[in-house]
Amino acid sequence: MVCALLALPAAAQEVPRSLAAPTENVTVSVIKDGEAAITKYVEGMSVPTRVAGKMARWKDGICPIVVGLPADAARRMAGKIRALAAKVGTPVNPKDSCPGNVEVIFTGQPQALLDYVRIMYPVLLGYYDNSAQADKLATSTRPIQSWYITKTLDLRGNAQVDGVRKGGGGVRITMPVPGYAYGGPPMALQVLEMSMPDAALTNVTCSRLGDGLSSALSNVMIVADTSKLVGRDAENVYDYIAVLALAQIVPPDACQPLPSILNLFAPGCGDAVPTSADTAYLRGLYKITTTNTFASQRRELDYQMNQTLKAKP
Repeated sequence: MVCALLALPAAAQEVPRSLAAPTENVTVSVIKDGEAAITKYVEGMSVPTRVAGKMARWKDGICPIVVGLPADAARRMAGKIRALAAKVGTPVNPKDSCPGNVEVIFTGQPQALLDYVRIMYPVLLGYYDNSAQADKLATSTRPIQSWYITKTLDLRGNAQVDGVRKGGGGVRITMPVPGYAYGGPPMALQVLEMSMPDAALTNVTCSRLGDGLSSALSNVMIVADTSKLVGRDAENVYDYIAVLALAQIVPPDACQPLPSILNLFAPGCGDAVPTSADTAYLRGLYKITTTNTFASQRRELDYQMNQTLKAKP
């Protein structure tokens, strides 16, 4: 997958020249009505996967690849993702030449890039049911966007990438033909054959807390539109991308009450910077029970964030 991205048209790999010089800034969150703000943050940012309906996180070690930046800046961006991952408990592939599963692409022509991906590598767009959904996914709408390939793991750890056709097969069922009265002659047996091309064998449980299924991230593609990053602090842009790389997140369209780097492109938020709330969210995500229901996972994450932020001086 990474080789394919490195072979993208030259127009999609323009070197950005308009990002402001990076600065170091870390903010400790001071939250008004903290519990309510945390709950709103969790409810707004977290989304369930389309198949298992759970929060997805990395199970395999991440390996970020950055294209479209000068070599030094690309190494800094990849290092930022790795450092945040190590800080919050995300598994990291320690090898320098590891197979990439986080692709970060800086380009001045994001729609041209997405048009190319839509035709040549649509799997990078993540789960979709039909061409109309794929077309919508392959539309540039934000300065920085992310697309997630997820997979579902069953009770025994068997994994299936979400949205990929499973091959399936047929199911042969022997059952009695209905219609015989009680006490009458033995029921005749009839064989029914059903074709289920998208069927998958899955081991689950029957608990009300969870079904034994969990969701994991398989690949993340992040596209940064350099034409919309004019004057932005490079370090804040890198921090924003790092958060998107570690969790399946929907960034807010409006300024949230909880200070967060994810407010960076929401109107009316001022100069959003990395905060302790961002790391608290990610730490909580990597502590929650993967097999619980989505509602239970959000409650767990809410609790974990409250505990972490209350412990701050």
